[in-house]
Amino acid sequence: MARSYNLADLLEIMAEAGPDRPALVAGAERRTYRELDERASRVAHHLAAAGVRPGEHVAILSWNRAEWLESMFGIFKIRAVPVPVNYRYVSAELRHVLADSDAVALIGERSLLARVEEVRADLPGLRHLMVLEDGGDQEIPGAVRYEDALKDASPADDFPERSNDDHYIMYTGGTTGYPKGVVWRCEDIFFGALGGGNILGEPITSPEALAENAAKPPMAVLDCAPVMHGAGQWVALMGLFGGTKVVLYTEHAFDPVTALNLVAAEQANVIMLVGDVMGRPIARELATGRYEVSSLLAVASGGAPLTDAVKDEIRATLPHVMFLDTYGASETGACGPAVGGKEGTARFQMGPGITVLDDDLRPVRPGEIGRLARSGHIPLGYYNDPEKTATTFFTDAEGTRWSVPGDFATLAEDGTIVLLGRGSLVINTGGEKVYPEEVEVALKDHPDVYDCVVVGLPDERFGQCVSAVVAPRPGAEPTLEELTGFLRDRLAGYKLPRRLKLVPEVRRTAVGKSDYKWARTVLTET
Repeated sequence: MARSYNLADLLEIMAEAGPDRPALVAGAERRTYRELDERASRVAHHLAAAGVRPGEHVAILSWNRAEWLESMFGIFKIRAVPVPVNYRYVSAELRHVLADSDAVALIGERSLLARVEEVRADLPGLRHLMVLEDGGDQEIPGAVRYEDALKDASPADDFPERSNDDHYIMYTGGTTGYPKGVVWRCEDIFFGALGGGNILGEPITSPEALAENAAKPPMAVLDCAPVMHGAGQWVALMGLFGGTKVVLYTEHAFDPVTALNLVAAEQANVIMLVGDVMGRPIARELATGRYEVSSLLAVASGGAPLTDAVKDEIRATLPHVMFLDTYGASETGACGPAVGGKEGTARFQMGPGITVLDDDLRPVRPGEIGRLARSGHIPLGYYNDPEKTATTFFTDAEGTRWSVPGDFATLAEDGTIVLLGRGSLVINTGGEKVYPEEVEVALKDHPDVYDCVVVGLPDERFGQCVSAVVAPRPGAEPTLEELTGFLRDRLAGYKLPRRLKLVPEVRRTAVGKSDYKWARTVLTET
């Protein structure tokens, strides 16, 4: 059977070439490439028997665990489409993503599925559920236990031929604040975000060439980022396709002691973090000198950058460690590594097909401001949203198609790109993206809130924290505790405001838009 760049084909190639090579560690669970592939095949056969067809969407709602990746590959095996779902979402957000994605099946942890049950009546298209046990005791009517499903399913790789055009989807936020599904072809995501089978060199030229990675010297990466997000997921997939043992951090809260003990126990060569929210506690714990981490060659960060101050703290203990900060987005893939520089938010050495364009889709000259753009291996668009697709993906006069997600940037004389910030005013808190408009809409539902503006302010631990300027209704004086309590059933916890300033009136621009610059000034006044 001819092989494609469908991610299940790529796993099968690795499993055939190095069946007994360590592939995955997640808590007490360990998988060789053969074991990972066989369990993924069991997932696939079960879903097919349950009526899931090629092209249909299957959601995954879980914390980091071995079954997350087994499920993803199993879904790809039958040419269905995995839909990662944020485990922090409350029921209203789950309703939106599961409905918007047209998910027909859901694989999730028992305690998380309890939230789905609250809105199950609003999801008539969701016809099959598989339960991952997590210690919860909630009853999920009609669901099948994951391990029971796998026990009764075949481990054989006897599936129809797959295609480079099979879809990969990643839900991300949009300027309206509602998560949107970014749709890629499997071939494009492999080359656009997963290193093309050779992270440090030229990409492979055929799927079969991936087999050579099964003969490389063994390496290990500790992935502390959630695999439901692009950064953590891409690192895990790059590792597996590169012949690297992937160690998933499976605790529900980040603990630097646990992470560094895993580095020592698994002889990890790379640790993947999410910005300073993980980097700062790692640096401080390393400074105690209690850990044998001589295997560690590099510290990577995705979802949020590591600041120079945190890098310096880590270097004080590990002077020879490399730092791997890479720019990436759901709409562009992984674009290039950070190369230092104090301007903007960061400076990156971008790869081929990546530049800065003006509003007419023409490259800017050095020093001019435009928007970061990528051509070549880019997504097809947003699922179920042609209007949003039309505002992010463009074709220029020469017929080149571009992804322009909204990051403002300048082109430096040496060809590097300096990022200036997200045009949508996205707030990055601990690697999670928060869109101000979504929080503002929810806040305005509170009976004591007349008007509000939400911005991100610098935060030592999380990079940024969600902060609100509120004009209350006459006679009201809502507290931060009251407002966050009101929002807790409407928004995920990381979206809740951490700072609040009451003002007589919210200032707006001449055309009625929120004045975010003014709001930041108000919040930072002593």
